[in-house]
Amino acid sequence: MALKIIVMGTGPFAVPSFEALRRSEDTIIAVVTKPEPPVKSRKGPPPAPVRTWANEHSLPIFDPVSINEDAAVEQLQLWSPDLLVVCDYGHILKPAALESARLGGINLHGSLLPAYRGAAPVQRALLSGDPITGVSVIHMTPRLDGGPILAKATTEIQPGETSGELEERLSSLGVDLVVDSIETLRHWDGETAIGETQDATKVTRAPRLHKREAHIDWGWDRSKIDCHVRGMQPWPIAYTEIQLRQGKPPQRIAVLRVSPVEGDVAELQPGQVTGDQELIVCCGDGLLRLDEIRPAGKNQMSGEQWLRGHQLKRGSTFSAPIDS
Repeated sequence: MALKIIVMGTGPFAVPSFEALRRSEDTIIAVVTKPEPPVKSRKGPPPAPVRTWANEHSLPIFDPVSINEDAAVEQLQLWSPDLLVVCDYGHILKPAALESARLGGINLHGSLLPAYRGAAPVQRALLSGDPITGVSVIHMTPRLDGGPILAKATTEIQPGETSGELEERLSSLGVDLVVDSIETLRHWDGETAIGETQDATKVTRAPRLHKREAHIDWGWDRSKIDCHVRGMQPWPIAYTEIQLRQGKPPQRIAVLRVSPVEGDVAELQPGQVTGDQELIVCCGDGLLRLDEIRPAGKNQMSGEQWLRGHQLKRGSTFSAPIDS
């Protein structure tokens, strides 16, 4: 029996699964997404990926400020869906919204639950230096990412992989899990317990990233800095600062790729450069080469290219901002 489905999402993580549902025997009767932000310039921000996808396929869009407000819940009830499929939406559904669908809702989440519940599971796994991560599909409850697990899949985090690259892989990995979970619910009687209950003792949190977290602490060891640089991409981007001229503001430099190197660290403190032709910085446990950077107001370049215009003496110091 074909199901009437409402999909709820905003960001790119949702699009591969939603597209698979569009091509399935089931019917997407509405796409719920966040409202477009106010336009602050003539150009304005690009539409969110789910909105763009829905427009490309002429699917009806519903974008209330809150999906839990009475008017929004009433609209969901009028559509009388069989199932809600939620992914990368940005709102927690309260009981009234979940109960608008006969089979409730499922959510594709970018971690191996119960690890990394919250808004930034992919980024937090990278920042923590985890070797393995994955995706989970849960049958939703009002508790954030707390429902029983219907399906999960694991994958190794690749060397050099950024959060954006990992998220793209995980979004594809989740497609079959979403399809399989819908098949499970298609034949569910609505009463029998389904899925694997999450172990509350193993819950970890993945709060949304903030700009203030992006600065690099050169006292960290090299592997942690590497994880930090990769985990902060594509946003908010890891950075450091350096005072190039007395009396002038420090220059902010976004750091996009680093590599560990061997060399002489005698008398160097964390954050100080070696003075070599390559841009190499002392860290808590050795030396890191800044391979790709983006100075404020400039295009991306290699650390070596930047250094040609700024002949730094050995001991010149990168640092975090004072107010960080």
